[in-house]
Parts: sequence; C-alpha cells; structure tokens
Amino acid sequence: MLPEGRSYELSNELLKGAIDIHVHAGPHLKTSPRSVDPFKAATQAKEAGMAAIVYMDVFEMSNGTSWIVNRVVNGIKTFGGINLNTVYNGINPRAVKTALYYGDGAKYVAFGTHSTYWMASREGQYIDGRWVQSHIRFPKFKEEELERSIRIPEGEPTPEIKEILSLVAEHSEVYLITGHVSAQEAVRLCELAKDYGIKKVVVSSTIPKIASHEQLNAMIKNGAYLEYTLAGFTHSTGTRKTDYYVELEYASDPIPGNFPSFTIKNVAEHIKLYGSENCIIASDLGVYTLPPPVEGLREFIACLLDLGLSQEAISSVVKSNPSKLLGI
Repeated sequence: MLPEGRSYELSNELLKGAIDIHVHAGPHLKTSPRSVDPFKAATQAKEAGMAAIVYMDVFEMSNGTSWIVNRVVNGIKTFGGINLNTVYNGINPRAVKTALYYGDGAKYVAFGTHSTYWMASREGQYIDGRWVQSHIRFPKFKEEELERSIRIPEGEPTPEIKEILSLVAEHSEVYLITGHVSAQEAVRLCELAKDYGIKKVVVSSTIPKIASHEQLNAMIKNGAYLEYTLAGFTHSTGTRKTDYYVELEYASDPIPGNFPSFTIKNVAEHIKLYGSENCIIASDLGVYTLPPPVEGLREFIACLLDLGLSQEAISSVVKSNPSKLLGI
C-alpha cells in the first residue's frame, strides 16, 4: 500500500534546506555536454530553497569553481574538491596538497571515479557481439588510463597514499571520498581513514550496489556515510557516455554483469536497514540527457516518499547528514 500524504508540493518542500553533494556542472568535454553551468546550478538550487551544493569535476579542482560562484551568487553556499583521476596521474599527493590551499580550499578528496583500476579494467565495447575490454582493444588506453589508475592495497598502503591520508587528516574540514574502487578496497580505505584520524568519509555511490551486508556494516562502523545517487537509476544508464575520455572510441558500453540488480527500491531498503543517520542521497546529475540536478534531487525525494521513507528520514539523508559533512 502506498503511504499517505505524498505530493509534488511535499517533494518541493523537502528540497528547502537540502544539500546536493554531487553536482556535475560545466564546463566539460565537448563529447559529454552538461545541462547546467556552475552559476545556473547554484542559482537553480538557491531558487528551490536549498542550502548548498558541491561541485564534482573529474578533470579540475572544483573548489576553484566554487570560489568563483560564491563571489557571484548570493544566498547559497557552494563547495568543491579534487578527484584523483588520470589527469592528475592517479595517486598524486602534490595535487592534493595544492587543492587544499587553492581558492577556498578543497572540501573533499576523492580516490578517483572511472580512473580506478576496478572501473577502468572492466570498461569495454561490444565488437560483433563480443565483449572486448578497452585495455585489450586499445594499447594507449592501457598505457594512459589503466596503468595510471588507482588501486588500494590490502596491506601496507603506499607512501603516496599515506601522504594523502595524512594531508586529509590534518584538515578536519575536509572529507574523504572512496571513489569508484572495489568494495574490498572501500572497506580498506575506511579502515585506513579511521587509523589516520580522518573524521568524515563518504562511500561512493557505486559501492553500496556491489558490497555485501558485512562490508557495508564495516564501513559504517568505521564512521563512513553511504552515498546513493539518482544518476545510476535513470533512463540513460544504457547509453554510452564519454564523461572521462576525450577519445570517443573509449566510451564504454554498459559493462556485462556490472552490478547486481539494484534499484531505487533497494536504496530505500538500505536507508531503513543501515539507518538514515548513516546515509546521504545526492543527484550526480548535470549530464545533458537527464534532468538538471535540482529537479533530479526532487524526483529522488519523491521516489523515496513513494517507497515509504518518512519525512524525518529524508531530511536526515538530504539535509542533516550533508550539513554535518560540510560543517555548515
């Protein structure tokens, strides 16, 4: 039975004071247009009554973007940080150190998106009906992408990882994002974050789809938030995207068996199971084939209302927890 009291107006009302920690605004590659520029993203969020947004950029330190926007758009706060993708040569302590002092300073440090070994090693294309991985098909992909991609060792971390963890720990206002690593690597990162005294960690949205119950509990026990984003449950998930590569031929087809079947219904079940105090929802939107981030976040809220989440639980995952994460 559907819960009572749901309405379009209520989903809009729950946007007031909300924070979207995962917004992809332009500029971006010409092969992957964006629906909003940073100013439009901030202005639309402000007009919806939201409290803040966080820019995610896979090529640039987005705290430079937020520094500019915060001086132009009043009435909302924006933040940014650094994603350690192959444009930074993967694990790069110097890039992290620079980001922490650039503009208003990075609010987050993320261990890569598609530039993790777990992602890059599995991307590929169907050739005459046969799946061929990109690093096998394209020697330059193997050299320039896979060999620079991020891996988290099970045992002793590398000196570069140690330095990055130390840098984040020294800046209590900064949170760590696991990036699109494997589930086991995410568990290890959460353990290391706790060991190094890092207080705020976000488990990237790809990981709850593949991690076991025991792994997710372990990450929560080490103080991490589980992130869930709308972009992974949309009508564009079967299309090729070139979010990470200039080369059109590198755009990956949907990876066979990429995730177990996981839907927004599973998101609602996870929030109930693991506790709304341990979860954050975000849009992960900005790609031009999908709604702009503000509308996407409203749709996500509306879906969770349909799936029986209380207004209090939704406020936790879209307001209280992101607010604690950002220190506002």
